[in-house]
Amino acid sequence: MEEALPTVAEAAVGDGDGDGEVYRIRPLEIADISKGFSDLLSQLSPSAPLTEGAFRARFGELAALGADHLVLVAEDASTGLLAAAGAVLVERKFIRSCGRVGHVEDVVVDAAARGRGLGERVVRRLVEHARARGCYKVILNCTPELRAFYAKCGFVEKNVQMGLYF
Repeated sequence: MEEALPTVAEAAVGDGDGDGEVYRIRPLEIADISKGFSDLLSQLSPSAPLTEGAFRARFGELAALGADHLVLVAEDASTGLLAAAGAVLVERKFIRSCGRVGHVEDVVVDAAARGRGLGERVVRRLVEHARARGCYKVILNCTPELRAFYAKCGFVEKNVQMGLYF
């Protein structure tokens, strides 16, 4: 059986424009290295392609975190290629009675599949997962250009992001 990260239930979704396209939103699997996962991520942030060994090693590390780290992908049923991805990391806190916070990361939709609602569907599923894990909030960082997209997903602007890069 194919390995998969722990997850919420899978769902098949049409893209809403009536042409019969269906995207299956599901957890990341080992086989996704050959379905364009690395190419998809490079549309989010330019980087060297993942080797299969590096992908397998990181997949194993994330799987060991159980349901506290979920990577979802949207697979195009007609091509078998990935059209979108996103992740949520559940942080265990001391504050708020040892509460949990969901961090949405690495949301990307393939340039050829944008405008079909895939990003919103992936984000909503990530948020549902965080809620089911007992998170009291879900947060993310985004560029100013993506404010409207995340507002459509129910997020509100709060505070200021700062970064220190190495």
